[in-house]
This record gives sequence, structure tokens and C-alpha cells, in this order.
Amino acid sequence: MRNPKLTRLLMGFLVVFALLALMLAVYYLPPVHERLAWRVSSLRAKVFYFFNPPGKVVFSPGQQEEMDAIVSMTLTAMPSTLTPTLKPSLAPTVLMTSTPTETRVPTITPTAIPDSVILQGVRHEYQKMNNCGPATLAMALSYWGWAGDQETTRPWLRPHPDDRNIMPEEMAAAVKIHTDLDALVRSGGDTHILKQFIAAGFPVIIERDMGDVRPNEDWTGHYGVITGYDDSRERFILQDSFVMADYPLAYVDHYRYWRAFNHIYVVIFPPEREPEVLSILGAHADVHFNLQHAEEIAQEAINELDGRDLFFAWFNLGTSRVNLGDYFAAAQAYDHAYNVVYPTIPSAARPWRMTWYQTGPYAAYYYTGRYQDVVNLATFTIVNSGVQEIEETWLWRGRARLALGDVDGAIDDFHTALKFHPGWEAALAELNNLGVSP
Repeated sequence: MRNPKLTRLLMGFLVVFALLALMLAVYYLPPVHERLAWRVSSLRAKVFYFFNPPGKVVFSPGQQEEMDAIVSMTLTAMPSTLTPTLKPSLAPTVLMTSTPTETRVPTITPTAIPDSVILQGVRHEYQKMNNCGPATLAMALSYWGWAGDQETTRPWLRPHPDDRNIMPEEMAAAVKIHTDLDALVRSGGDTHILKQFIAAGFPVIIERDMGDVRPNEDWTGHYGVITGYDDSRERFILQDSFVMADYPLAYVDHYRYWRAFNHIYVVIFPPEREPEVLSILGAHADVHFNLQHAEEIAQEAINELDGRDLFFAWFNLGTSRVNLGDYFAAAQAYDHAYNVVYPTIPSAARPWRMTWYQTGPYAAYYYTGRYQDVVNLATFTIVNSGVQEIEETWLWRGRARLALGDVDGAIDDFHTALKFHPGWEAALAELNNLGVSP
């Protein structure tokens, strides 16, 4: 004999289950998912960060003393005129660094430019979820008559839908591979060089933080396309995929928000106009000169800044030295940034997403044999942020694990990197070297 109450209860469960299944199916319909996924992701992140505040946790490099001992022995073996490495302090530290041979490039006198220029022809596009990089690249390409949009550029740059970061170098490489245009990347930029490019008819992609848009939220990186400037109002005009078209941003504010990314910029141009681009760059057409200049800018900033901006200056010093191949001095700069400056920043303002966007510390520690610091920083980045879709972090952790003899762990990390960036050559090469299939 059937139990009516049990039957009604089962029917109720079936109805609820059917409704949930229907809601889930509707949610994953492309038009609906596109509009709601970022809200769900944002809510999930806010809940996670409420119970696990990322800014409360501090990464501290643990192998600094080992490197200091190596540096000390190296200094002992060198002429006594060298200045020894100082212990960490908030004051600038004298760092051991190589002295590269200077590349002399003729200095070109800057051409006088108008007080105001606004470039027309960039097709503004609001970004889809986590699609700032592809949307920005699509906008920049549109100026040159390219007809695609962020749906075209997304698979070039982030084949996994949840990939959190695109490097400027990846943008430049994609331009060269997928279009008839060319591109270059430089660091240590300033207001003047940006204005020079705009005046000559070249929009410029810059990477910055979002302190102007989200001042009270966790620190985040962002891209924009500069398409104009106005000296009378002392401001740039940006095409911003998150905020709006023709977004005005004061020179001084832009420079500050740009600092977090070593004042990096990307210029796209037709190949036949390369001479114009190189002329504007002047001495910075030489990559080595440009990297040395960025290093000098960071050193100067260290003497002038405090708080989070001081952290960025030390970080930039490390990044510039990684790019110059001076890994010991780079590691010292990153040590100072993390051990000395980072803990002094109020927890709510700490840039804990830094290694989502920039991998310089991994390279510096790896190439100075500090493999455990690479593992620790990578694990800190993954666990503390609650985000896994950062393939560069998995790659570097895999490399460090391999160097430490953890082959199985390394293989797992390389596979995870490929999961979040299918077909990524760097991860494929690591697996191929181990004789392991992707």
C-alpha cells in the first residue's frame, strides 16, 4: 500500500530537482551565462576572501640567507673596492649587480608635438568576463582597420575561459602571428613618450592597476588603449574596456597607476612604418638600453616613495634586473620588496595578486637556485588567492619541483598549466623533455 505522504515528498523532491536542473541548463545557455557568470564568480570570490582575507597573509622568502652567503663569498673573492650587500632595511639597499656594456644609440631630438591630439578610429568594446586583455588588443587593432573583436582575440591569448592574465609580450606575439601588423614592448615609459606616439598616430596599449576605478577593492591589474592627450587639462584619453570609451585620466594619476607594471607599453604598427616607431623611441629602440633605463627609473623611485608604491618600485627593480639577466641582484630586490616593504602595507591595500600578472620573482629565485622559494611563492599565490587559472605559476612551480627531485609533482604541475592554457608551448616543452605525453 502506498504512503501518500511519502509519495508527495518524493514528488516534491523531483519537482525541486527538475527546477534546479532547468535553472542550471538555462544558466549555461551562452547569452545567459555570458551575463551572469562574472556575477557568480565575483560573489564566490567575495565569500572566499571574506573568510580568507588574502591581504592578511605575507609571503616571506626563506632562502635569502643562503643567497646572501653566496654573494658574500663572491664579494670576498672580488677586489675590495666593491660595496658589500647590506642587510634589509626600508632605506635603499646597495645591491650586487653586473655592469653591462653600454650600447650607444644616437639620441634623436624629440619633434615638437601639438598640445592636444585625439586619435579617431578605435572601436570601443566592453570586455566580457576576465577578457580585459583580448578586448584591449581588439580595440587597438581596430584602429588599423582590423575587423575582428574580442571573440577573435580571446583564443589567441587565453584559450581557457577562466585564464586570469595576459602578458604584454603575449599580445605582441599574437599581433605578429595572426595579423599583418607588427608590435613591440618597452618598459620604463613616461608621459612624454606616450604623447609622442599619439601625436604621430600610434595608439598605445598600457598595463596599469585599477586604483582610479576600484580604490576600495582588492588591488587588480588592467589594460587600456591610450588614444589621446590634452596638455591644457593634463590628461590622457583611454579606451577602457571596463569603464567607458574616451575615459579621461590625469597624467599624474596615470603615471602612478602605471607604476605597478614597470611603466610597460605596447605599440602596434604596420611594418612599413617601423622607421617612424624607432625614431620616436630614439635610444629606447635598443632593448638593452631600454631595460637599463627602466632599472634606473626604479632605483630613483625607491628614494622617493613609500608604502605600496615603494613595494612596486622594489618589484620593478627586480623585474628590470631579471630582464637584464642579473638574477642575483633581481632576487635581492624581490627579497626587499617582500620581506621589508610588503609587511608595512595595510593588509587591505596589499597587492597580493602581483604574481598573477608578473613572474619575475619566480625567474629570479629559480635561476639563483632558490627552488624552494619558487615552490613556496607559487603555492602562496595559488592557495592565498583561491584561484587556480594562473598557468605561469603552475609552470614555475613545476620547474622548481623538478629541480628539487619531485618529478611526479612537476609533471602534475605541467599538466595543470596545460589545463589552463591548452597547447602552451612552454608547458609542452617541459613534458617533452621528461618524455611524458601532454
